[in-house]
Amino acid sequence: MNEQPPWGQKKRPNGPEDFLATLLQKIRDSFAGKEQERGQGGAEKPPEQPANLLTGFGKLLAIAVVVILLQGAFSSFYTIKPGELGVILRFGKYSRTTQPGLHFKIPYLEELAKVDVETVRKEEFGFRTRTPGFSTTFDRKGYDMESLMLTGDKDVIEVAWIVQYKVSDPVKFLFQVRDVPQAVRDASETVTRRIVGNMDFDYVLSNREILAANAKTELQAQMDRLQCGINVMTLQLLDINPPEQVKPAFNEVNVADQDMKRLVNEAEETYNKVIPKARGSAKQIVEEARGYAAERINRATGETNRFKAIVKEYQGAEEVTRQRLYLETMEEILPKVDQLYIMDQSRQNILPLLNLTRTPGSGVSAEAAK
Repeated sequence: MNEQPPWGQKKRPNGPEDFLATLLQKIRDSFAGKEQERGQGGAEKPPEQPANLLTGFGKLLAIAVVVILLQGAFSSFYTIKPGELGVILRFGKYSRTTQPGLHFKIPYLEELAKVDVETVRKEEFGFRTRTPGFSTTFDRKGYDMESLMLTGDKDVIEVAWIVQYKVSDPVKFLFQVRDVPQAVRDASETVTRRIVGNMDFDYVLSNREILAANAKTELQAQMDRLQCGINVMTLQLLDINPPEQVKPAFNEVNVADQDMKRLVNEAEETYNKVIPKARGSAKQIVEEARGYAAERINRATGETNRFKAIVKEYQGAEEVTRQRLYLETMEEILPKVDQLYIMDQSRQNILPLLNLTRTPGSGVSAEAAK
């Protein structure tokens, strides 16, 4: 079955367009053949002309019907690519949303609109991307009206930012707002100008992340209120600078402000070193005084209680108490004495003790200690 005839294989149409072109060519050849037959056969009879006209009209009508049917058959099937959604309209009214894949629709009654829901769309303000890529170049000339803003303290500032968003609802994206990108631009510019206009110049320069987050939240709220069917992915403030005409003066003011902040920081550093140290020393002195006072009071209280206890014991046994106090006192004093003299009540002179067995480091001899 795969063998070709010796005269070659007949060429087949590759697609619907080739098929229609071949069909039209055959129709032209058919009419051309009939005209040649009429020219060779001589003048035609008048009664046969209406029949020929009706026959030609019928053929044209049949051909038109075949073309319409073929076109409807080919247009009834459609494919949705990954990352897209298909919106089907029946008589101009929304019917359904189709997912990626091969689908069928009623020809001539339903229309298809494809919406890319995965691509991140971008709107640029204050600049335009000239050549995207690894070494991206930007064009800033001619976009001053987008970037120039007035801050809360009546200063002029240039702000360049971008908004990135994706389609979240294809039906609303197609039919709720006529021009969604222009709506995003208008709403983003309104929100950013209002937020920057409520803040001071220095605050805008040093808090771009906070301002961008607030602007993104408000922009998403406006898009939801307009039912644009998009989800704001990013609103980023790329460049915030004073205008070119006032940059020298701004730099001088900035340098002076930095010097002032440096001096203030140095003063605060000195203050943080000296004042806490002085406060700590004062608190230490006060605590030492309180500790010394508590020690003296506790010692005096202890000695008083001890004396009262001794008095109580002395009143109970005077001789024993007196002897014990004497011995305890001698035990405390004698180790500190270098020379020892023994007094005899029956003699008038002092008899020194000859220190023959004195131990090193001790103030009393071994014999006296006995």
